[in-house]
Amino acid sequence: MSVTRTDVEKIAALAELAVDEATAAELERQLTRILDYVAQLGEVKDDTGVAGDERAARLRRDEIAPDPLHRTPREIAPAFQGGLFTVPRLGELDRGDDVP
Repeated sequence: MSVTRTDVEKIAALAELAVDEATAAELERQLTRILDYVAQLGEVKDDTGVAGDERAARLRRDEIAPDPLHRTPREIAPAFQGGLFTVPRLGELDRGDDVP
């Protein structure tokens, strides 16, 4: 499937973008390549019913695990208490020298 200049102009108008001629030509080429790739993906055969060892791609198991931090919050927080960050009350940092 190819994208025409009119398609690029419509997309640019919907996105409220100003596109010059050189950019429009490049977008036309890139969008055509993307749509051609998506069409290729649609041609991939359905592998339901195929044994796990015969599949073209092996997928990893989805496992939810916390992302390990490089440094603990206690190391990076100016104030940390009871597993929570503590912050100054609103306005405490805004007091200037002119306030008694």
